[in-house]
Amino acid sequence: MSRASERTAGLSVGKRIMAEKIDVAVVGASGMVGGELLRLLRARKFPVGRFYPFNSGRKPSAVVFGGKRYPCTKPDLRSLKQADLVFFVSTDEVSERFAEKLAADGVWCIDDSAQFRLDERVPLVIPEVNASALDRRSRLIAGPNCTLTGAAVALYRIHRKFVISELRISSYQAVSGAGKRAMEDLERELKHYFSHGSVPALKDRRFPRAIAFNLFPQVGGFDREGLSGEESKVEAELKKIWSSPALKISSTAVRVPVLRGHSLSVWAKTRRAWSLGALRSELARTPGLDFAADPYDYPTPLEAAKTEGVKAGRLRKAKTSPNEFQLWIVSDNLYKGAALNSVEIAECLLRKGLLRKEGR
Repeated sequence: MSRASERTAGLSVGKRIMAEKIDVAVVGASGMVGGELLRLLRARKFPVGRFYPFNSGRKPSAVVFGGKRYPCTKPDLRSLKQADLVFFVSTDEVSERFAEKLAADGVWCIDDSAQFRLDERVPLVIPEVNASALDRRSRLIAGPNCTLTGAAVALYRIHRKFVISELRISSYQAVSGAGKRAMEDLERELKHYFSHGSVPALKDRRFPRAIAFNLFPQVGGFDREGLSGEESKVEAELKKIWSSPALKISSTAVRVPVLRGHSLSVWAKTRRAWSLGALRSELARTPGLDFAADPYDYPTPLEAAKTEGVKAGRLRKAKTSPNEFQLWIVSDNLYKGAALNSVEIAECLLRKGLLRKEGR
């Protein structure tokens, strides 16, 4: 059994934990990440009682869950309070409007948006790394940006033992990270190319440049220092998750014509000396990581699509400075980078005995 499969078996709570049913709401249920979240809740046998799906309300929509069809409605505070647990897989604005109020009223909220990630009062959680941050002090929990998740998981044991002081990351990010419309843009550009021999300049495209047969070093808007939004998130969020404010991070975020799966090329410098054998040992024992120990082996986004956990390979010494190594990391941005991480947080809450109706 692979390490990711072991982790899945260990975290799947339906048959292992005798718990009462949890009434669950999903805000953004009809979206791309929402669909993945619903499938994972069923596949991992999360003990869902009553189910309440919500969407933007701009157009009629429905989802199928547990063999039953549910119409999606526009969220409001009264309706959301019916749930014991609310998953937010929508926009920052929607999370800002409801999540804090619900948490204050005793509803557990797991937010996949960026709204509360850097709020000092809100834990930013990847269960394999900092599940200890989950307790009764905050019923509002943030999930991280999908780009940094792979690095946060893969490098955590090494960081804990050898203390990573400097980290350089180049990310190669799938179009699904920008939503369904971005994926449709790639498909439209490809169809036009194969019909007409050129990539069209779509007037209503999601990206700043064409993406078919192309890539560009911009994910999000630029700030005054020239950093893209994604690059800023990687630095700030990883420092918070690792509780390492002194960590030096430089990154370049690149959008590539891949439908699903983010890839990272990483250079990590440590304070303490290591051998490659010691690094391999730490990577092989890292929870949630499938590590290819063969130096000539490596994962790809196509292989990582719809798989759980993080994959890594091509570990080697860097030639730029002592105590620096390189690693290639891949993860499914819609699974571990979003929906799966949210479900795993809920499973942790359940195992800790925090998801109890009597707390309401």
